[in-house]
Amino acid sequence: MVGIVIVSHSNKIAEGIFELAIQMTGENHSMVVAGGMDDGGIGTDAMMIKSAIIKANKGDGVIITVDLGSAVLSAETAIELLDEDILVRIADTPVVEGTIGAAVQASIGGSFDEVIEAAESARNILKLQ
Repeated sequence: MVGIVIVSHSNKIAEGIFELAIQMTGENHSMVVAGGMDDGGIGTDAMMIKSAIIKANKGDGVIITVDLGSAVLSAETAIELLDEDILVRIADTPVVEGTIGAAVQASIGGSFDEVIEAAESARNILKLQ
């Protein structure tokens, strides 16, 4: 199963996205939250993200969804710090919609490429017609 790491500057936001994604996938998931700082403050922590990647990895790769630009920098640092050879990619997607799409695809056994595609296709979803 493809793992998903949800990165947000706010733990509350990351937990909320996780909760919403669980409603769509049930218990068939490998999602991990890496939100906020260890002290409860706002920010992103490369070491927390690294740990989340390792925890989410079930052997089929890990997709990372992020909220803001500096979360990308922290996620890139986390990937560089990995000692293990894990297939990891940061999805270029809105964090809520992309995480939901990725979670659903991963929960039905989608491949790494299918999960990335599901996440990144969220960029094209129109909310108003």
